[in-house]
Amino acid sequence: MFEKLQEWTAPYPWINNNVKFLAVLILALLSFYFLKKIIIPIIRKIVKSTSTQIDDILLSRKALNKISFFAPLIVINSFSYLEPSWQSLLNRLVSVLFALNFTFIITTVFTAANELYEKNEKHRERPIKGYIQVIKIVVYIVGTVTIVGIIVGRSPLEIIAGLGVFTAIFVLLFRDPILSFVASIQISSYDLVRVGDWIEVSKYGADGEVIDISLTVVKVQNWDKTITIIPTYKLIEDSFKNWRGMRDSGVRRIKRSISLDQSSIKFCTEEMLNHFEKIHLITDYIQKKKEELKKSNDAKNMDHTSLANERRLTNIGTFRAYLKEYLNRRDDLDPNYSFIVRQLASGPEGLPIEIYVFANTIDFSKYEDIQADIFDHILAVIPQFELNIFQNPTGSDFRRTIKID
Repeated sequence: MFEKLQEWTAPYPWINNNVKFLAVLILALLSFYFLKKIIIPIIRKIVKSTSTQIDDILLSRKALNKISFFAPLIVINSFSYLEPSWQSLLNRLVSVLFALNFTFIITTVFTAANELYEKNEKHRERPIKGYIQVIKIVVYIVGTVTIVGIIVGRSPLEIIAGLGVFTAIFVLLFRDPILSFVASIQISSYDLVRVGDWIEVSKYGADGEVIDISLTVVKVQNWDKTITIIPTYKLIEDSFKNWRGMRDSGVRRIKRSISLDQSSIKFCTEEMLNHFEKIHLITDYIQKKKEELKKSNDAKNMDHTSLANERRLTNIGTFRAYLKEYLNRRDDLDPNYSFIVRQLASGPEGLPIEIYVFANTIDFSKYEDIQADIFDHILAVIPQFELNIFQNPTGSDFRRTIKID
């Protein structure tokens, strides 16, 4: 067809060249339309009908759309001989576009692979987005070198060899991605952070859930809904707290103390013990201790004239026994984990009594309610044991002790 057309337009070189060029362009557009509108939809239906996911990756929607651009490029390259004066330039231009499109297809395939990988619940906790981004960077570099080689008419290997001079500059420019890539390998290998983890990085003010892990940054959505961006390599360089263990266990620790006025600590008198015995939670404890102490003191013929001469209960020890029984009877605490009521070292702010238990929920609101309920009760019951809470003097305290004329 082109030979016949060339005979008809031979007397008119200008028309001859433009008609041939126009015919090639029309044929290229028709091939693009035929491939994109007819062939690719058929391929897409076949891909969707299969149960495997490999073809979904290799022939994703974006990849197929880019493949359709090969048809016009092949047509133009095949008929470039019709324009002898432009043949070399056309071939070089087609080669550049071919390499560019092929690079985009490869990166699109890797992007589709990552999307399918993250759809699987088993794989979502171990993201590969960082690795995919590194591969895409390498593909872009190779594609760029290839395109430059085509333009200047040199082998890509020769160009790569000549890039040695710029290695130091490359390392300087891509310092953060290189460090982040190494950090990504460590994070993935040691399973340090997953998407969905609650992490706390005090240095960057991050306290919330990880919503994305990429090559260069980790995105954390804080509980106030703000977003904190942390360089990936900084997670390895600095320390951070991951609350995943708490979530996996289904319990959350309550570790809080309350300070008592040390001047209110004393031995229990008979009147105090009779009062404590009426408290149902420690009735058995008081009766058992009374018998135990009486036997011990009688066996050693202790002098009863001074409280310090014999074994006696103290109001703070009885209070700790009460707290243990009170906490043991709560259904919202898990007894299978550490369950401790202990004294801490006394100091200028009194004697701290610490509660170290685990709530059987990780829900933030329920956890705070449980913790508040426990300490509401503790603060209210302390006076029953003739103990005082330590508190620095306030203005009202001074007004009660100083008479103002």
